[in-house]
Amino acid sequence: MEPLSLIVLLVMGTLAGAINAAVGSGSLLTLPVLMALGIPPGVAVRTNTVGMLFSTIGSVVGYRKEIDAEKHDLPPLVLTAAGGAILGSLLLLVSPASALDVVVPVLIVVALAMVVFQKRITAALRARSDRRRAAQGKLSPGSDDADRSPLRSPALVGSMGAASIYGGYFTAAQGILYLGILGTFTGRTMGSVNSVKNLLSLVVNLCAAAVYVIAHFVIGAEIVWLATAAIAVGALIGGYFGAHLAKLMPEWLLRGIIVVVALIALVRQFV
Repeated sequence: MEPLSLIVLLVMGTLAGAINAAVGSGSLLTLPVLMALGIPPGVAVRTNTVGMLFSTIGSVVGYRKEIDAEKHDLPPLVLTAAGGAILGSLLLLVSPASALDVVVPVLIVVALAMVVFQKRITAALRARSDRRRAAQGKLSPGSDDADRSPLRSPALVGSMGAASIYGGYFTAAQGILYLGILGTFTGRTMGSVNSVKNLLSLVVNLCAAAVYVIAHFVIGAEIVWLATAAIAVGALIGGYFGAHLAKLMPEWLLRGIIVVVALIALVRQFV
């Protein structure tokens, strides 16, 4: 791989790492570059996933205090995300590249809708839950259901499991999907769930990268290691500083960036 190509990947990796920390979907910058360099889609996804793993490491370090405050409620989400990521990465190894053309636009549209209509969806879900609990006599202040963190909600955990399959399969735009799900089922702002999103992205990317590396050495699944290294260096730097930048963003700006990134992702899928 030529030095100029590696420099471009380093720069794109840095920008992608910062975007990943703030809203996710930084891979929408690096994946097109990899494929523009002539790397086949499946190989590009594996190469990108291993490299972008380092952006999520940087993001989690930047959000370590916020993650620590939530740690008691995260085990179900983390375990579910890990299982989904492993399944999704295995699916990539055995599925045709053409399948990406169908799956990706659908999931990006779903994620975009969840972000745009989060408040309405959350209100509807909360009203339905209140009616169900009232009918079952579980709205008393001391009930277990009332005290349970929304991060342990079966609906949230199940939705994240499905989203993590996609994350392990493709990785690009997974952050938008995670933010949409977390915001909808917890009723919290995008900024307040960003730390959890970054942790789950790290879990998913780590599991998927592990599967791809094992597959590389066992069955010869191709990974372009020079490209991976260039992306990784930039992603680690961008992820760390992007996490600090994201904490300063107002809710409207964070939501607006998510919408713009998602629309760009859709345009790139159809053009």
